[in-house]
Amino acid sequence: ELRRGHQRPRSPEGWGLLLALWYLAFYEPVITEGHLRRKNIEFLFVRFSAWQFAGCDKLWAGLVTTLCHSVRRHFGALPLSVFHVLGARPRFASGFSPQEWVLKRGTCLKLWAFLSALAAGLSILLVALLVPGVTESRALKVVGSAVTSLSGSGLALGAFSVLKNLVVSEKQKIERLTNSERFASQLGFMSKVRKEVEALVDFLSFMEIFERRRLRVVLEITSLDLCYPEKVAGVLNAINTLLSDANTPFIFILAVDPSVIVPCLEQTGCMKGLADNGYLYLNRTVTLPFSIPDMGSRSRLRCLEAAVQTREDLMYRIITTNVAKCQRMVAAAASSSSSSPPPGGPRWHDADAVRCIHAAFSCLHDASDPLARYLPTHGAHVRRIVNTIPITLRLLLHRGGTLGTPTLGTTPTLPRAAAAWVVLADQWPCRLSWVLQCLEDAWQSQPELDLTTKPLWSIFQENLAELSGLRQPLHNVLSLDGDPELFQTFLAKDFPFGAGDARVFLGVTVNLDHSIRHKMGLLRSLNRLQ
Repeated sequence: ELRRGHQRPRSPEGWGLLLALWYLAFYEPVITEGHLRRKNIEFLFVRFSAWQFAGCDKLWAGLVTTLCHSVRRHFGALPLSVFHVLGARPRFASGFSPQEWVLKRGTCLKLWAFLSALAAGLSILLVALLVPGVTESRALKVVGSAVTSLSGSGLALGAFSVLKNLVVSEKQKIERLTNSERFASQLGFMSKVRKEVEALVDFLSFMEIFERRRLRVVLEITSLDLCYPEKVAGVLNAINTLLSDANTPFIFILAVDPSVIVPCLEQTGCMKGLADNGYLYLNRTVTLPFSIPDMGSRSRLRCLEAAVQTREDLMYRIITTNVAKCQRMVAAAASSSSSSPPPGGPRWHDADAVRCIHAAFSCLHDASDPLARYLPTHGAHVRRIVNTIPITLRLLLHRGGTLGTPTLGTTPTLPRAAAAWVVLADQWPCRLSWVLQCLEDAWQSQPELDLTTKPLWSIFQENLAELSGLRQPLHNVLSLDGDPELFQTFLAKDFPFGAGDARVFLGVTVNLDHSIRHKMGLLRSLNRLQ
């Protein structure tokens, strides 16, 4: 960034704090094209545990107060307080000018007028008090006192406003509103909270230009599935409200269990107009779904080791184990060559992943490719697919995945196959989950069978009658699927994935809700008992 723009990033600390206060008072920030092209990004991570605020009347108010408190603690109370009184909202540049700061002429004129009036009033007052022959003039004393008082009170009022915002934080303001006895009947409550959030967003935009870097506030929301249904819906509504502006610098990471959240949403009144379907509500809220696959053996061992470390009676054993590990690592490093790669090192480079991602997107943009016909028309679904393809390809390359099917359409490339699999999981999550569950049950019941080359469409046809019998309990999930005829064309003709391909892709499929497949497995087992 320094080589590109010849400007070093700065922070509001030390002399930088005085410079930030100077810009806050006398300059208006301008969002230029050069600022939007900056690649230097700073992330401010905020952790919000919904369980800690589960006892309050409005859980979403706890989310907003946590956000305000974290931003205030990161940048300091003084810059934010001065911005509330003197700060200006950043505006977009009218052309391609690189100028990022514009002098606030109105503020300068007001300050000059106040200082001039104060100086004139003090001069008149001093003349009336000290000059012989004029000391008896009461008119000069009254005029000097009045001018001095009015100009000084204007400056004192501005200083008092800054001091008030310095003492009373945004978090305390919102908490004071929520603690009011008239909280339930306050018509302007949401408007006041919205103004506080807008001021916070404008302050972050100002600090972006001052620090010469992009700022993103990442809110990690956890333990939401432990709260009451009304509070769950309130937090999701607060997220949608904070993200309603296209230029908000917020990124929400919602760590929840859909099998718990969906029934909570369906019990509240926020589902009106969505056919009481919680899955549909989540699909319209979340723009990058990431469903964590089943835990592998190494992950289970790491979790076990982390659980063991919490036991005080096993701490001595952990210390001795770490000493033994260090001794083995030193011995292995002495015996190995310095040029040999580490045993756990990556088998691929980032350039390979970038090439694969570009190849996958080229398939989506190619109108002659059959994959382009299956792209959804809804903008949120398109964003989900675009966000998921890079993650899927990077996970595939990290695991060294290869395809078992000899050909997939006209080009047997891994990027095209991965893009097709992501589209399949996004457009038909219920039918794909049913095929994967049937395939998993077949592998578990008859391990000796070789199903690697068996097409997924054949597996779906063989178990279609059983799926038809479960239409009632799977009604909400089936409504997520797209056109059934397109699903048949997709798997039977254009992309004939096999069971071997499904085994490769299942471990890296992050845009498919695995709770759907688990629910299907439970329904199949109960149906067989009957």
